[in-house]
Amino acid sequence: MDIVSTQQRKKIHPHKFTLWVAMASMIMMFAGMTSAYIVKSNQSGWQGVEIPKIFWASTAVILVSSLTIQMALRSFKQRAMNPYRLLMGITLGLGILFIVFQWMGFLQLWYQQRVTLKGSGAGQFLYIIFGLHALHVIGGVVALLIMFVKALVGKVKQYSAVPVELISTYWHFVDILWIYLMLFFFWAG
Repeated sequence: MDIVSTQQRKKIHPHKFTLWVAMASMIMMFAGMTSAYIVKSNQSGWQGVEIPKIFWASTAVILVSSLTIQMALRSFKQRAMNPYRLLMGITLGLGILFIVFQWMGFLQLWYQQRVTLKGSGAGQFLYIIFGLHALHVIGGVVALLIMFVKALVGKVKQYSAVPVELISTYWHFVDILWIYLMLFFFWAG
C-alpha cells in the first residue's frame, strides 16, 4: 500500500502538466517574436523606440505581486484562510494595477507618436509582444478574481492546494516573461 501511495505522490497532476505544456508553447511564441524583432531590426529603415518609464513601475508591481501570491499559497497550505484571502486580494489588486500601468504606457507612446501602426520599426513589435503579454496577464487576473471570490464566499471542504498552485505558477510565469521582455527591449531597443 505504501508503494502505491508513494508512486501516486510522484505523479504530476494532469492540470499542472497541461499548464506546463501551455507555458512551453507561450515561451516558444514569445521566443519566435523576439527573434523576429532581432532579424527585422537589422533591416534598413528600422526605427527604435524608448520604453516609457511607467513600464518599469509596472515591473515593480508585478514583482511584488509574485511575492504576495507566493505568500498566499503558503497561507493556503497552512490553512490560514484570512491571510490567504487578504494576500489573494492584494495580488488581484496588483495585477489590475499592472494592467493600468501598461495601458498608461501605451497611451504615452501613442500620444508622443513614437509608436504607430504604420511604417517599420520597434513600435509594431511593442504593440504585438506587449499586447500579447497583456492578454496573458488579463487571463491571470480573471483567474485571480475567480480564486479570490471563491476564497471569500466558498467554504473549503477539501484543502486541495492544486488550484492555488496552478494560479501561482502561472502568475510567476507571466512575471518572469515580463522581466524577459523588458530586458530584451531595454538591450535590443
